Amino acid sequence: MTFRFGLKETTVQKIHDVLARYPQVEKAVLYGSRAKGNYRNGSDIDLTLDGQADLTLEVLYRIMTALDDLLLPYTIDLSLFHAISDPEVVEHIQRVGVIFYEKSAPRQAVCTSSTVAHN
Repeated sequence: MTFRFGLKETTVQKIHDVLARYPQVEKAVLYGSRAKGNYRNGSDIDLTLDGQADLTLEVLYRIMTALDDLLLPYTIDLSLFHAISDPEVVEHIQRVGVIFYEKSAPRQAVCTSSTVAHN
């Protein structure tokens, strides 16, 4: 069984799957005890989301509901990075935060001479 940040890989994947359903989310940064490595059993999952201008509180609430529906045995503390007003929290995230999720770049088709049909 593989663990990242003290979480089963299946747990990480379930959270990734939820975040991937929201194109507004470009990345999620893990901070707090799980990012620092000093978590305990039952430690919460602190995530802040960064993304496009349309990453609003309404979208955040929908993501929170979807994560809650996973019935994970953890509390997930979710925030929008651009909405954090406490400079100490921002500094903490910038100092210890690690990328937890990042939106995949869309694949671009590459045409080569072998893939182009010649008439």
